[in-house]
Amino acid sequence: MHGIWRFCVLLLVGGASAVPTEQIPLGQDAVVVSKRPLHGRFLHVTDFHPDRFYQVYASTAQDAACHRGQGPAGIYGAETSECDSPVALINQTMDWIHDNLRDKIDFVIWTGDSARHDNDEEIPRNAAQVIGFNEMMVQKMFEVFGKHSGDGEDENPNDDFVIPIVPAFGNNDILPHNVMARGPNTWTRTYSRVWRQFIPEAQKHQFEQGGWYNVEVIPNKLAVFSLNTLYFAENNAAVDGCASPKDPGYRQLEWVRIQLQYMRERGVKAILTGHQPPIRSDVKNLWDETCWQKYTLWLRQYRDVIISSHYGHFNFDHFLLQDFEDLDDDTKDGRMEYISSKTSMASAADDDLHAAVSPDYWLEMRDEWSDLPRPPKSMAWPESESEVDETIVKHDSATKKEKRKRKKFLNKIGGLHAERFASSFVTASVVPNLFPTVRVFEYNITGLGSHKGHHVSDASVTQLDDFDYESDMVRRKKSKKHKFKMPEPPSKSAPPGPAYSPQTLSLMRYTQYYANLTHINNDFLADKWNEGKHKGKKPHNKDHEPQPKKFHFQVHYDTHDDEVYKLPDLTVPQMLDLARRIGDFKPPADAADAADEEDETATSKKKHKKKHRKPAKHSKRNAPWYTFIRRAFVETKPVEEIEELFGH
Repeated sequence: MHGIWRFCVLLLVGGASAVPTEQIPLGQDAVVVSKRPLHGRFLHVTDFHPDRFYQVYASTAQDAACHRGQGPAGIYGAETSECDSPVALINQTMDWIHDNLRDKIDFVIWTGDSARHDNDEEIPRNAAQVIGFNEMMVQKMFEVFGKHSGDGEDENPNDDFVIPIVPAFGNNDILPHNVMARGPNTWTRTYSRVWRQFIPEAQKHQFEQGGWYNVEVIPNKLAVFSLNTLYFAENNAAVDGCASPKDPGYRQLEWVRIQLQYMRERGVKAILTGHQPPIRSDVKNLWDETCWQKYTLWLRQYRDVIISSHYGHFNFDHFLLQDFEDLDDDTKDGRMEYISSKTSMASAADDDLHAAVSPDYWLEMRDEWSDLPRPPKSMAWPESESEVDETIVKHDSATKKEKRKRKKFLNKIGGLHAERFASSFVTASVVPNLFPTVRVFEYNITGLGSHKGHHVSDASVTQLDDFDYESDMVRRKKSKKHKFKMPEPPSKSAPPGPAYSPQTLSLMRYTQYYANLTHINNDFLADKWNEGKHKGKKPHNKDHEPQPKKFHFQVHYDTHDDEVYKLPDLTVPQMLDLARRIGDFKPPADAADAADEEDETATSKKKHKKKHRKPAKHSKRNAPWYTFIRRAFVETKPVEEIEELFGH
């Protein structure tokens, strides 16, 4: 059976050249790599979820999962359904990246879930499928970013990729999904082989211990961390958070602390990546609280080193704020209580087939952001330091009361650069649970020039000692709280880092691309298609030949040029201000509601004429909120539905 599966994968990916056994040299000084120019861009892709059982014009019903029956499953995917990606979508996406992005980016972050969901009882997943599709995605990466010059067959296969690629574990890249025990285990050993091109040789032992590593994508300047968020996940029944030294989550964060400290000493900056984002709310909570506490403490203590953090999994396009005031007093004192609140192994395996979320998640986020500190009207914030100073000078005649307001505001947000907060970016997925999406970030490369490949320095391969788990179990019974080493904060004389003030390596903007499958699949006329509703749609018989339009991704929005977001850069002050503007929503006035009710009453009297109210243009104040929600759902929700669900 396994042999048949691997044969099918080879047929699916076509006749590309074999995957090389290693990647560009990762720190071996003896190997010379030609310099390549920096473009100041990197690509984030996530959640491909390829499915070789997908059938065109199959049913999108739960008991069919686009594997059987008749329905609206298009050639490139069944957008807004819970079906996974046809291989045709994977191929077209990677071809588009090859043609449009390959020679314009510096590295790729690839945040997991490269196997289908376990969503069909008639076709249960097995290990061969999970591994096979991850091998297929590695092959697709090589087809796009590989050096096709025969290097894969010589004695030095380390020079086979033109740019670094940094993959991470997804919760569906293992079996059963969501559940990973501490390493070394079968899965960490397997991916040490599958990702051998990407994991630095010096870190392979560390990777097998728990599936985490980092790559200096710009030598001695910028490192990308690949975190194994399965060890942080609340629904991973095989581990117990990050409080006890016995747990892999604790070990992973200790490794992160050591690496970030070395990077601070060397002047290297870091980008953190992983699969499951650190979502922490009453409606949706993905991380164990002990892991969230310690991770957020690390963000605070290493805010001079960490540039940004990037996640997938959630399918929806949005961003998060971490508020350092949410840190517990014990956490800030280097103590953490062991809490065991895990679900059973069976329920963890059944949970979260898709990252479903209710409208309450977004409404709770808006409510929290509505409480963010607001700058006084006399203060131009967020702006560059000089512009703020000029504004203060310009208003030198302002009353002492106004000056006190400015000072109070800055104290609330952690100073001019908002160092009370950190931000995380959550990218929408390729799998068309909405519309397929990819994202390109731009970052400041002033003064960096060209560089030689990517590598791992001696400093970044520090290993953690093997841990005595049995002894720790004895110690745990004697102590309710575990002490941990508190990371040092930035030097008081150190300037704000790239996450807080525009400078070299700061993120400047991102461009979101999406593929409108409703248009591309070309199976429904515009006046008959109800976006987001597949139920009952049977456009063609299965023997019908699809006639799709040319596949392409189009620009969804650009954070810098966008007329609503208007972000000069992606530093924390700008993201905090955007969150405040999103939270500044005000429901429609009572008068407007009354007018709407009057219109509806008049319309209902016309029994044979069904009229739909044209959505009113949103006020300037409410535009950020409605824009944020539209983009969260990648333009798949009608305006009327957005107003009904989120306009109160």
